[in-house]
Amino acid sequence: MFVLNNAWKTVIRNKGRNILIVLIVAIIAAAATIGLAIRNAASTARETGLANTSVTATISVDRSKLMEQARESQSSSSSDSSSSEDSTPDFDSMRSALEGSSLTLADYQKYEKASSVSVSSYYSESTGVSGTDSFQPVESSTANAANSSSSDSSSSDSSASGDGQQGPGGEGGGQGGQGGGPGNMMTSGDFTLTGFSSDTAIANASNGSFTMSSGEVFGYGESDNGKVIISKTLADFNNLSVGDTITVTNPSDTSLTYTLTICGIYENSTSSNTNAMGPMGGTSQDADNAIYTSVSTLKSLGLDSDTTANDDNDDTTTQLNYTYVLANADDYETFASDVKAAGLDDTYTVQSADVEQYESSLVPLDNLAKFALTLLIVVLVVGAVVLVVLNLFNIRERKYEVGVLTAIGVKKATVAAQFVIELLIVTMCGIALGVAGGAVASVPVSNQLLASQVSAQESEASSQQQQFGRAADMGGGPGGEQQSSSSSANSSSDSAGSTKSSNAQQGGPGGMRQAVNYVSEINATVNLAVVGQLILIGLGLTLISALVGIVFVMRYEPLQILADRS
Repeated sequence: MFVLNNAWKTVIRNKGRNILIVLIVAIIAAAATIGLAIRNAASTARETGLANTSVTATISVDRSKLMEQARESQSSSSSDSSSSEDSTPDFDSMRSALEGSSLTLADYQKYEKASSVSVSSYYSESTGVSGTDSFQPVESSTANAANSSSSDSSSSDSSASGDGQQGPGGEGGGQGGQGGGPGNMMTSGDFTLTGFSSDTAIANASNGSFTMSSGEVFGYGESDNGKVIISKTLADFNNLSVGDTITVTNPSDTSLTYTLTICGIYENSTSSNTNAMGPMGGTSQDADNAIYTSVSTLKSLGLDSDTTANDDNDDTTTQLNYTYVLANADDYETFASDVKAAGLDDTYTVQSADVEQYESSLVPLDNLAKFALTLLIVVLVVGAVVLVVLNLFNIRERKYEVGVLTAIGVKKATVAAQFVIELLIVTMCGIALGVAGGAVASVPVSNQLLASQVSAQESEASSQQQQFGRAADMGGGPGGEQQSSSSSANSSSDSAGSTKSSNAQQGGPGGMRQAVNYVSEINATVNLAVVGQLILIGLGLTLISALVGIVFVMRYEPLQILADRS
């Protein structure tokens, strides 16, 4: 009790010096509060941003790894024979490796069942079909002539090289898709016939959003086999309506015809969904020439991915795009591990566009968190040094007081404890003021710092775009289409703050640009966790600075101090 009373009286008696220490500690605590609040908000945004948002995942093949394995196999097989470094690569072996890399529908479903977490899925299958005299694709005479010339040229090139044309639906093997083997002759046809497994698959159609103009969407059971929906533009071009039938042919064998019934007509919601590839992309790449149906219909026609893959006499290849849906990012990580454990080869990777887009949106926030950590370390080091120096000066000034107390019988440990308590009282007062000030300033300061990080990231993206020779205002992709990816951070506004669509574009040599919705605001409020961390930091700084003072107190000899004083 003597120590506490004496310590309090000393604090009151030396008001000027202690007020200075309180102000210094308050400034240090305020800076530390802001740094801890920023890091806490960044951690919360990363952990909870996708916690309550469904995440889609796909399995895709790593073509680079496949080709590397093929080269290694070629190298080992030819190790006994001499060959020069610039010898012609074994294209056939690499094509064979790529051709055999496609996963089947059964493979995708096997990995879905192997997951230890709840997972749902949807998929689509796309193939090319050709028109007939009574059913023609939407195209101009100029485009028709260009396509005919391009088709003839491609056919002759394919016959000479053995390479196939790119099938409908985009590049095979991408996004978990099953594309045609490079050694197969593929004819894209006039239309893209896409079968969907569910309404969810339709909602995520690659051609973008659309609405029903008349009729209704097909069902997914066998009773609805043969039913399709076509675009309003295609229906108007061919003077068709709901209930009419259309006939299409197999691009590789025109003797094979398929009769389909129009059960609905849809209308593309945005003009950017049409003419995506332009005349050189072929009519099948025009969104208006897309014919939608169910996967059950494709199977009944023998155009599903499994049938076309196993039919050596059919050059038509169906591309399979299989997508898994998981409850959150944690389930996605678990699913990726389960799939690998279930036997997925190392040449395949589990990817999530949702996770990748969200990670991209967090780049400025991650940079801010790194800055906050650096600030916190610098502040704590400076604070420790300042407190040690002030405590040393305090003890040296009160050297005679230490001598008197120890001379009258007070133990050195008791005297040292008094100094520790005095410093602790002053430090805690400074921390309390610093926490209050930091709590007020943390949100506006952190958001201002984050805004500068977002601006820097936008400038970097713009600089990268210009390095590819693209002006900042150029349209992206073929036909000037600009693709925009919505950040999943929008669903986590309660924990991570709101997001805004930035002007930054991730560009590539092809001119395609992708907008990223960076996290531009965070809720960097001071919570109990931050307060607890600051109290621990204050105790740590107090003990470090007091330890130095204790060493000096223990070294003092009372008789020598009194003798020097006299």
